[in-house]
Amino acid sequence: MKPVKEVGIAGYGAYFPIYRIKAAEIARIWGRVGEKLPLEEKAVSAPDEDTITIAVEAARYALKRAQIDPQELGAVYVGTESNPYAVKPCGTIVAAAIGTAPTISTADYEFACKAGTEAFQTSIGLVGSGMIKYSMVIGADTAQGRPADELEYTAACGGAAFIFGLKSEETVAYIEGTYSFVTDMPDFWRRDLQPYPRHTGRFTGDPSYFRHTVSAGKGLMQELNLTPDDFSYAVFHQPNARYPVEAGEQLGFPLEKVKTGLLVPTIGNVYAGSSPCGLAAILDAAKPGERILMVSYGSGAGSDAFSFVVQEAIERKRNLAPSVATLIARKRYIDYAFYARYRGKILI
Repeated sequence: MKPVKEVGIAGYGAYFPIYRIKAAEIARIWGRVGEKLPLEEKAVSAPDEDTITIAVEAARYALKRAQIDPQELGAVYVGTESNPYAVKPCGTIVAAAIGTAPTISTADYEFACKAGTEAFQTSIGLVGSGMIKYSMVIGADTAQGRPADELEYTAACGGAAFIFGLKSEETVAYIEGTYSFVTDMPDFWRRDLQPYPRHTGRFTGDPSYFRHTVSAGKGLMQELNLTPDDFSYAVFHQPNARYPVEAGEQLGFPLEKVKTGLLVPTIGNVYAGSSPCGLAAILDAAKPGERILMVSYGSGAGSDAFSFVVQEAIERKRNLAPSVATLIARKRYIDYAFYARYRGKILI
């Protein structure tokens, strides 16, 4: 899929809470000391943080890099599976917090961990058709792992925001095309009134994550007549540290092209913000002319693939806001008791 007019990224920003909990600390509580764990540590939101505050911080950084007036935004879309409200949208709060006009279009997107990238496609279409000048998309989430479940080690907090506009000298990268692959797959879900999601491990890997990620990646490359050799970087959804590396290998990418966007060992899986945060990390390092493949994955299940080409504006815009590496390095460790209390795992 391609828009009628070429669309680019005018600005981007990421945000991760300062608090971290070590995977070894979680393992200590649940009797898994000495076992091989899926990551090193993960980001945990503070008592006064949630998906909306994370989204607002990332959005402000994106505006700094875009150097546009928020009143020029025609849409603000938030992809998440951890909205603090059952009904009230995140988008209206984010739009008000960053100072957009009230005539803006807002919506919250849901498709598990690809909620953010499906909003990418909507924004690319709206901007490319000329309906709006700029659109902001945010993928953000907070951890939702049942105590002692494998997700408690990997589910984390964070997000990334991107502003899309028509390709120009001011865009840091432009979109060559996008491709989606979806099927019905019961690998991960959360029913109404249940506090934590559930998953069927036997479906998580080959029939779910790898099938959709690889199919979307291959489909995009075939549609654009590209090969892995044409890309300088590749970023995939990061449920753990192993899956994105294996997906890259299946598509023909060496580890060197994947590791720049591999954030999960130190911040965890930020769900709808996972592949967008990886893309932000790559934009922090990429050079003009380099091509980036991004493939998201959402349980249920589906993947969206994108090809981006980096432009000259990246050199003067990337330092206008904190880099992903800077945000990751800004941390304060907590113990399990603090984590359980402030993530609402103790009912009182």
